[in-house]
Amino acid sequence: MNWKAHAQSLAAQVTDPHSRWRRPIEQTPRHVFLPRWWDGRTLRDGRSNDQAWMETAYSDRSIVTQRGPLHADKAKLDDRPKGDPTSSSTLPSLLVQMYRHGRLFDGARILDVGTGSGYGCALLATRFGDGRVTSIDVDAYLVEAAEERLASVGLHPLVKTVDATGPMPGEYDRLVSTVAVRPIPGSWLAALKTGGRLVTPIAGTTTILTAEKHLDGWARGRIEWDRAGFMRTRHGSDYPNRTEKLFLVIKDADGEEISEGRYPVICVDDAWELCSVLDITAPGITHYYELGADNLRTA
Repeated sequence: MNWKAHAQSLAAQVTDPHSRWRRPIEQTPRHVFLPRWWDGRTLRDGRSNDQAWMETAYSDRSIVTQRGPLHADKAKLDDRPKGDPTSSSTLPSLLVQMYRHGRLFDGARILDVGTGSGYGCALLATRFGDGRVTSIDVDAYLVEAAEERLASVGLHPLVKTVDATGPMPGEYDRLVSTVAVRPIPGSWLAALKTGGRLVTPIAGTTTILTAEKHLDGWARGRIEWDRAGFMRTRHGSDYPNRTEKLFLVIKDADGEEISEGRYPVICVDDAWELCSVLDITAPGITHYYELGADNLRTA
């Protein structure tokens, strides 16, 4: 299996020839971190089809590895999980984008928030060295699997099971989060050294925040002229199911007033600017969308 040719092709796609990230992407076997994955709600096993495995693992897209509490590693071929995605391997171009916003440098102590599959941690450890990288995730199985897969390719960064909204396991020059938070946990600022920098997506929006910690202990930053979509932080193996049953009840009910709208019915989660504006206007708003028979759209 010539994975290196695929990795080189991916690196050429997501970096320019002089990028510091080209060699780590070329040298990191992403397929090792994605032996099985969810294609929608259908389980795929890489070992059953090497060509599909390589094409999927070395594509520039996010690959879902867990739905609800069910990780693809532990699933049966006929399982059809109902939950939302709870873990994935982030598309490589977005990882590079976040690392650039983080302004990482040689010798920095880096905290990787959101281990997921472990692929991003592998890129960081390959680029900066095992001893400079700590990676955390709330899900003990994700940490265990990532640690084993990192070791299998000769990488041994510190990987720990930690709730990203709680205390952090050290002090760092850089903190890069690939899970969305809102508000920024105070523990992140406590763990950031003076002069340190963090980069994180803001939950409910597609915005990216960067900030630096100053001598007075405060962090000051900005919303970057950029965008990204990441899963929210969670506190267990799944997100609490607070609204799905309610949506199932109300989707076929008549409203107090029924009229014909001027605008098309859209999936708000896929309309990034609209989604961000709505969450800023009404923080915590949730969305339901369904495309039914005869292209009937329910939102």
